Amino acid sequence: MSSDPLQQRVPYSVSPPRYSVSHHMVTTAFELPNYRVVQNLGVVRGIVVRSRNIFATVWTKLCEQTRADAFDIMIQHATELGANAVIGARYDTTELSQGVTEVLAYGTAVIVEPQNPGESFRS
Repeated sequence: MSSDPLQQRVPYSVSPPRYSVSHHMVTTAFELPNYRVVQNLGVVRGIVVRSRNIFATVWTKLCEQTRADAFDIMIQHATELGANAVIGARYDTTELSQGVTEVLAYGTAVIVEPQNPGESFRS
């Protein structure tokens, strides 16, 4: 069993783990402050299908974990493409059948570079 927490959470193997996109480099905006997009690598996605055949008290935790899993798979997909950021990130859900829901996290994988390389991105 892998000791990597991401590999323990994702429901299917997308690629060997390599992490070129950190979570703070994902945004719902179409730009990252103090960075410029130098290459667009295309849409990335993370999809998780879950059934809610459990008690309602566990429902909130299941929803949050499902969103986190879809997000992590999207990050992994962006990494496969060589991205270091994801812009325009969104979530979508679809009920596939009664009690079975698909959660999709998606965005645009990009390569960004600092606008002022000598400065911290927090400047």
